[in-house]
Amino acid sequence: MLNDIKKDTQTRMAKSVEALKHTLVKVRTGRASTALVDNIKVNYHGSDMPLNQVASVVVSDARSLMITPWEKQIVGAIEKAILGSDLGLTPNTAGTTIRLNLPALTEERRRDLSKVVHSEGEDSKVAIRNIRRDANQQIKELLKEKLISEDDERRSEDEIQKITDAAIKDVDEVVKAKEQELMSV
Repeated sequence: MLNDIKKDTQTRMAKSVEALKHTLVKVRTGRASTALVDNIKVNYHGSDMPLNQVASVVVSDARSLMITPWEKQIVGAIEKAILGSDLGLTPNTAGTTIRLNLPALTEERRRDLSKVVHSEGEDSKVAIRNIRRDANQQIKELLKEKLISEDDERRSEDEIQKITDAAIKDVDEVVKAKEQELMSV
């Protein structure tokens, strides 16, 4: 029972760290990445489709993305979706190819993005602490039902704390790496 609680806790904390990594991929660092447009939805035949399902998206150089729609008539819808997104980029269209040029980030914008990264990191830490609280609650329930001894409870809580410390350390490393990526020109 205790091992199940520990495994579940470890899995959930690892998922929190992975979710943070996934979220931080979308924070623009001035370098082109296809992940920037992953969450853009294009209105295609009356339904919203992810951009990567209606066009190919490739990094053409360090500061630009090239989007090539599968069908010629969807170019306008893709442009509209990009303009409506929160990327703040203007698409340049040449025939059926759409190019997105990523401007260099200003120092002020880098600091703002750094704050966003910190905030996301803090949110992940809160989620991890909530997972720890849930696990400790489950352990207390087992003690209350006399399924484990007080020594088992203390030992398990210490192990849960070690798992928590490791997960928080992972979050700090992910945030630090993203900040370094943001601040490198």
